[in-house]
Amino acid sequence: MIEVFVSIFLLLGSFFTLIAALGVIRLPDVYMRMHAITKASSLATIFFLIALMIAHPNARIVLGSILLLLFIVLTAPISSHFLARVAHLMQVKMAKGKKTDDLKKYDDTYLHGDD
Repeated sequence: MIEVFVSIFLLLGSFFTLIAALGVIRLPDVYMRMHAITKASSLATIFFLIALMIAHPNARIVLGSILLLLFIVLTAPISSHFLARVAHLMQVKMAKGKKTDDLKKYDDTYLHGDD
C-alpha cells in the first residue's frame, strides 16, 4: 500500500516537472517563464520529497525532507521575485500584447533614490 502512495506522489512530481518544462518552452516572455518554473518545479520538488518521506520513514530522512520543504517554500518565491525585478530593471521586454507595466512608476525611485 505504501508503494501506491509513493507512486502517486512521484507521478504528481513528474507531472509538475513536465508542466514547468512546457512552460519554459511555450510561454512568450521571461516573466511568464519564470512564473512557470518557480511554481511548478517547487510543487514538483515538494511531491518528490513527500514520496521520499513515505518510502523511507527514517527520522533523519523525514527531518531533512521537512527542512528542505521549508527552504523551498521560503526561498523560491523570493528568488523569483528578485530575478523578475532585475529583469524589469534591465528593461527585458514583455510579451507582445501586454500593455500595462505596473512597476514602471517605481523604476526612477529605485534607481536614483528619492532626490
